[in-house]
Amino acid sequence: MSSRADEIVFYTNPQSRGRIVRWMLEEVGQPYRTEVLSFGEGMKSPQYLAINPMGKVPAILHRGMVVTEGAAICSYLADAFPAAGLAPALDDPRRGEYFRWLFFAAGPVETAVSAKALGLLAPPEKAGTVGYGSFEQTVDTLETAVAGASPWLLGEQFTAADVYVGSQVLWGTMFKTLPARDAFSVYGQRLQSRQAWQRATALDDALIPPRG
Repeated sequence: MSSRADEIVFYTNPQSRGRIVRWMLEEVGQPYRTEVLSFGEGMKSPQYLAINPMGKVPAILHRGMVVTEGAAICSYLADAFPAAGLAPALDDPRRGEYFRWLFFAAGPVETAVSAKALGLLAPPEKAGTVGYGSFEQTVDTLETAVAGASPWLLGEQFTAADVYVGSQVLWGTMFKTLPARDAFSVYGQRLQSRQAWQRATALDDALIPPRG
């Protein structure tokens, strides 16, 4: 039985990137307490700014340590709870590939997709100055990664990299911020078949106020 000090406190909003961390928490399988924050006043309150000065979710508090940023939280939880098998062991050479795709999604993919949605992509002559190079190059590389998933990015082992990369693929497919690719569709269907994804989705959907 976990002590109060070991409790995971999860700060989120069901219509935010907190859904990534909710999925990760469900994969980890440890008990956690959810604190739902509203956009604006809730996330900008002095109490929450003391946790995350950015005034954004998600964030977790665990063993007195605050962790923010979705990819960092996923990586932290995978290492904090190794029995869940969501990361290669420290001496496993596949850990390099694990971090590669986890942070490729957090860096180039997230940035390129956001920049395109906002009409702020770097012009071709400046591609060398941005981490994602070009939107097309980033999408092609992402497609190569998920097309090679058999069934997951590290083969038979599902990891936190699949949670984070998979979230980018599922969102990009849903909101059409990524082009339609067969590899994205096939990988996405495998992700959505996971019980942890289904539980997380149901929990977050239940927290969204009905329209009207």
